Amino acid sequence: MGDVAAALADDHPLTLISLVSSLLAALEPRRANPFEQARDPGLPTRDELVRTFLEVDLLETSALLAVIAELSGDDILRRRVRREITKRVHVLPGWLTDLGEATIDRVVEMVHVLGDGDNIMIGMSLPGGSALSLVVYIDHNMGTLVKDAFAVPEPLDALIEHMRLAGGDDPDTTWADLALADARVRIREALERSAIIFPPFETASWPGCRPLLEWTLGMLPAGGTGYQRPHWNADALAELTERFLASPFGTGLDDTDHRSLLESVLWFGTDYGPGDPLRWSPVAVEILLTHWIPRKIAAGAAYLAKAPDLLRAFIRFSHHERGIRAALTANTLAAVDEYEPQYQRTIRSPWPPGPAALLAAMGALHPDGAWPLSGTEPPSLPEMMLDTLRRAVGGENALDKLDAAPLPDEPFAWAPIPVDIHERVSEVLRLVDRCCDELLDVEYRTACRRYLSRAAAADPEIFRRRGRAETAAAAICWGIGKANDLFGGKILVKDLLSHFGIGQGSVSQRSAPLLSAIGVDPHHQYGEMNLGSPDYLTSVRRQEILAHRDHYRAMRDAARFAT
Repeated sequence: MGDVAAALADDHPLTLISLVSSLLAALEPRRANPFEQARDPGLPTRDELVRTFLEVDLLETSALLAVIAELSGDDILRRRVRREITKRVHVLPGWLTDLGEATIDRVVEMVHVLGDGDNIMIGMSLPGGSALSLVVYIDHNMGTLVKDAFAVPEPLDALIEHMRLAGGDDPDTTWADLALADARVRIREALERSAIIFPPFETASWPGCRPLLEWTLGMLPAGGTGYQRPHWNADALAELTERFLASPFGTGLDDTDHRSLLESVLWFGTDYGPGDPLRWSPVAVEILLTHWIPRKIAAGAAYLAKAPDLLRAFIRFSHHERGIRAALTANTLAAVDEYEPQYQRTIRSPWPPGPAALLAAMGALHPDGAWPLSGTEPPSLPEMMLDTLRRAVGGENALDKLDAAPLPDEPFAWAPIPVDIHERVSEVLRLVDRCCDELLDVEYRTACRRYLSRAAAADPEIFRRRGRAETAAAAICWGIGKANDLFGGKILVKDLLSHFGIGQGSVSQRSAPLLSAIGVDPHHQYGEMNLGSPDYLTSVRRQEILAHRDHYRAMRDAARFAT
């Protein structure tokens, strides 16, 4: 209450508004850390806190209630609080009782040419003549999400002037007015992405000012346009590859290994960060060399060691194409020099690529392979990863017998399917085949046909119920694609689903009964898709599994020998 009294005495409303925003943020349900054994005791909910303040008749609780009711965006709570405050005899500042009349004046977007992230700055006028500005940093490298935000008690024009002076009027930074509706949808979408990141980002002001930001977004009009991710199809990437290799920057790099590595670099550029393969910054270089390549690409050190030199050449080419200043190019190339030693050590280390590297980076794996968060003796790292491979193919015996032969061009198996659903299944099959013919290949078509046939034979009721054929077909293709690590390469999930004209939420729900029909628990996939049989896996995916199998078995055997 002393803090509230001091905030009320402050000349600017932001002091009290920020205090309440931080309080509300602290009460938001916290997502559980999957690697924590102990959980923090429960905090009161917002409604419980409001009830407490309603029962205590103080000037300070009235002030808190007034701000909470406004920031909550809850009309019922707002009316309830107003009735209570009217009954009380406290004299509150005029800006506080009229807080709902705040207006947005202007939004400005601050963008740097290298595109690591944008600052969206919102200028607001408060009742009583005060102004405040909100700055929201949207990080594109992390997936176009809100990474930080803060509020300052000054008009937007003054804040921009201060930021320009602090940055030395950077020639690589542009400032432009942003439509209010566009600002709303961009920040809203970025907030939704940041909500699923674990661990969440935290700064001195974030997520403390999130309720304040949510309240501000409610004042902005709807109907805007969000960030438009560039689309690079296979033809465009092929043309870019040839243009680079034919340029002076690509001299001496037109061979099988460098072409393959360039394909991976373009995969990173198009499917991660903002989706632009010609955008290279020191941060993008750090992510690629210290995390992405070691985690994503399963290959020998001799092959991977060529990536830094290829990257240097491609950075020079990309910056030349985009007209980036030489000083920024030098800074980006210096990042390659900085991170290459760590990269070269990593690709030669015993750490495997893929999920194990990600768990290690999160601190969930001990360097010796133990799982330190349990009181019982944990499995070794190799054994844990081998178990993942067993789930993918259907057990140890299947893993032993696995081969990498391409799936045949196989006709659809109609025999085990009840006649009464033939028409419905035929409609789904036609859509599945067309998708595979246009976007995928013969192996995917065979795998999808097997999935559809076995699901229909095992649970015909799925196809007796009403539902769009497009959704069922998309669920089949999506499930096979997930099982084969299709997405994140040349095809995005949204590209596959847009082929059927549907959204991802509906296809994931429709997949559950299909998975259950073929004996797969849809609730125990944890971001991966293990269908439990090599019958659904393409030759490329099985070759990857074979490489991982041999790698982890060698690690396991070496550890046993050392013991």
